[in-house]
Amino acid sequence: MNTLQHSIVHRLPQSYRWSAGFAGSKVEPIPQSTPNGENCLVALRLLSPEEGNAWPVMERLSQALTDIELYSSVLECEGEPCLFVKSQDEFAATCRLKNFGVAIAETFSSQNSA
Repeated sequence: MNTLQHSIVHRLPQSYRWSAGFAGSKVEPIPQSTPNGENCLVALRLLSPEEGNAWPVMERLSQALTDIELYSSVLECEGEPCLFVKSQDEFAATCRLKNFGVAIAETFSSQNSA
């Protein structure tokens, strides 16, 4: 049985980039006023971790992406393990994770109608 089936991830709203000299091991937020370039990263955070199991789950998600030759990195961000992928790989990454039964939480805003 696929152990990832009950996992839910969501994309953090902030964009990131590799910190200078720390590519693959440390990220920093990109200021919103800065245009996103090809080095832009998106972060996926687990919403459904069982106590203490977030890191191993995120590592399995990263391995699922590595299996299709998508580079990703699991790093701590805002006190939680996050999966970082290049912004241009985001759709392929989320599609791969969905194929493993991972739910992707979408952000939306409600608009009040008069």
